[in-house]
Amino acid sequence: MLVSASWDSTLHIHHPSKPAQIPTTIQLPSKPFSLSLTPTKLVVAMASRALHIYDLKALSVLSSQASQLPPNLIEVQPWQRRESSLKFMTRAVACMPNDDGYASSSIEGRVAVEWFDPSESSQARKYAFKCHRQPSPEGIDVIYPVNALAFHPVHGSFASGGGDGFVALWDGVAKRRIRQYQRYPASIAALAFSADGRYLAVGVSPGFEDGKEDLGDGSVKVFVRELGENEAKGKGTK
Repeated sequence: MLVSASWDSTLHIHHPSKPAQIPTTIQLPSKPFSLSLTPTKLVVAMASRALHIYDLKALSVLSSQASQLPPNLIEVQPWQRRESSLKFMTRAVACMPNDDGYASSSIEGRVAVEWFDPSESSQARKYAFKCHRQPSPEGIDVIYPVNALAFHPVHGSFASGGGDGFVALWDGVAKRRIRQYQRYPASIAALAFSADGRYLAVGVSPGFEDGKEDLGDGSVKVFVRELGENEAKGKGTK
């Protein structure tokens, strides 16, 4: 199953093994900004700080049974509806590899960590923190958007990438930064770990945070960093 989303406020479910099948369309309440999957859930972060969590098995069954003409629209109720813990627009969302929860980021230099379990005790564990803020010559912090998040598939730590050009690794259990890498030449646009966690791909592209809109040659790049065995391992990891 392949999931895609569009700014026309729709979610599309594709079945690559059945190329003749018409993709299924699900209407969303707002523009989707970011998607992330676990083995059992789909998290959709949208405008207006809305967030839907879908059951993947239910999505797969309902979409495979739908056989209408395009747009093949179906109604699917999310497993959970939430409002972002962050006060400003969501920029990215990434799910924990152990299927326990997710992290989300905003345009205002903050990251929130939350758990799927709706119980009061579990929800009391959620937290948010400031990041990707750099001091200006005037001594005032310049706040950058956190454009990208990615969880390490083995250690469960996560990386964040901001408009300041920095990538940081975080221990979500111990609530501390593990390390921050040397500044990249432009705003961080995307992050992804390899399946074994050995490599971290970093996509950079000018985000115009500096007010300059001219793109120079070679300003959009992908860097691949090889990680040491314990480089992304936090103190909270057993």
